[in-house]
Amino acid sequence: MKKMLIASDHAGRAMKDELKAVIVGLGFEVEDLGTSTDDSVDYPDFGIALAEKVSAGETETGVLVCGSGVGMSIVANKFPNVRAALVSTTETAKLSKEHNNANVLVIGGRMVGVTLASEMVKAWVEATFEGGRHQRRLDKITEVEARFSKVEQ
Repeated sequence: MKKMLIASDHAGRAMKDELKAVIVGLGFEVEDLGTSTDDSVDYPDFGIALAEKVSAGETETGVLVCGSGVGMSIVANKFPNVRAALVSTTETAKLSKEHNNANVLVIGGRMVGVTLASEMVKAWVEATFEGGRHQRRLDKITEVEARFSKVEQ
């Protein structure tokens, strides 16, 4: 069974808990990286935990939820091999996989309802990367990633 990671801050915790059942229903084992309470936490801690595992290839996909989704998408996209897509419709969720091969889906828990969030997760999971011209574009992003990771070493 494929594994999918999920994590949130306090603002996304309730939605995260709802989405776990959706993801299981789509045939995944879910690893919840937290948070588990509504106490205020720092979203980077949870975005980093998930993005590190995806970046290292420990798992292929993950879902992040915070209040707006913006913070989680920023932190996740700092990691090599992570293509985190902040989505707000089922169409953008589907296209994020088909055109961008997004491996992390980011949702604003205070921006959309649970029903729409569930539909977005389903659309993203069921979509398939189209390759072709889209792969050529992703290759350009990978080149930038490689160039800047060399600068840091």
